[in-house]
Amino acid sequence: MQLAGASQGDDRDFDRALRPASFDDFVGQDRIRENLRIAIEAARQRREPLDHVLFSGPPGLGKTTLSHLIATAMGANIVVTSGPALVAPRDLVGTLSRLQRGDVLFVDEVHRMPRIVEEYLYSAMEDQAIDVVLDPGPAGRSVRLAIEAFTLVGATTREGMLTGAFRSRFGLVERLEPYPEKDLETILRAASQRLGMPIDADAGVELARRSRGVPRIALRLLRRMRDLAQLAGASTIDLATTRIGLTRLGVDDLGLEEMDRKLLRALIERGTPTGLKTLAAMVEESEDTIEDVFEPHLLRIGLVERTPQGRIATARACQHLGLDPSGRLRSTTGELPFGA
Repeated sequence: MQLAGASQGDDRDFDRALRPASFDDFVGQDRIRENLRIAIEAARQRREPLDHVLFSGPPGLGKTTLSHLIATAMGANIVVTSGPALVAPRDLVGTLSRLQRGDVLFVDEVHRMPRIVEEYLYSAMEDQAIDVVLDPGPAGRSVRLAIEAFTLVGATTREGMLTGAFRSRFGLVERLEPYPEKDLETILRAASQRLGMPIDADAGVELARRSRGVPRIALRLLRRMRDLAQLAGASTIDLATTRIGLTRLGVDDLGLEEMDRKLLRALIERGTPTGLKTLAAMVEESEDTIEDVFEPHLLRIGLVERTPQGRIATARACQHLGLDPSGRLRSTTGELPFGA
């Protein structure tokens, strides 16, 4: 069955297809949008490339989308790469040498660039030139290669891992924050129309509430609700379908998924402040994934606290999981069985 307004394989291109065409279409992050508008308009009036931009914040909040909107607003091409792809200076030199004046170079996970590659960017960002080493070694020679003026847009979930020297070379530094539920509801309404399966207002409220303030998560969950409604022969996504679907996906009232709950149970059962390395080993997940994907939401809603000695689960986490601080299930009376 082909949905109205959809094309084969569109799930793979869904987020890209929904990407707003202009800043006017972008929902949320109002302060950042206004700062970018001002900087872009001023740069266009001067007929100069936009200053370099650094976006930080948890995954899924729109850093990549804003980078594409910058290029569109500046009438520029965008070249997309990532920190892990720039493993050596030669990778960066090849990319920079192909840029045209005013192009936007978007580097995702910019904190994962090797330090030596980062240092090559200094002169490129400030002087529109790069020093290319011809002969390595003590008597090595280098030549300075001029490049076109460009705009570097870096995206990172780990701003603290950037050196001060690198960070200071960005003219605009903006941190994206989780979205209010009202903004997510707006995003979900528009996306559901594009999918050919409108979402009812109360279903949109429920889905937004459980999406952790992250548009990417909201859109992923919307696709699954669409599937469920489609197979039920429905023409819209209603509240009942949404609640059934979220239960099947293991998404609870606070937007927690199974790995979130696994992390909380590990902290509760351990009962003492726990370091990241130990926690990662306990739940068999990478330290980076815990810090970037799961922990921000748990900290924000007060289920986890960081102490100088390590991470601890809060009383609210115990209550949410129905556990007492020792990791045991609560008694049937609802009281914590401390004397048991």
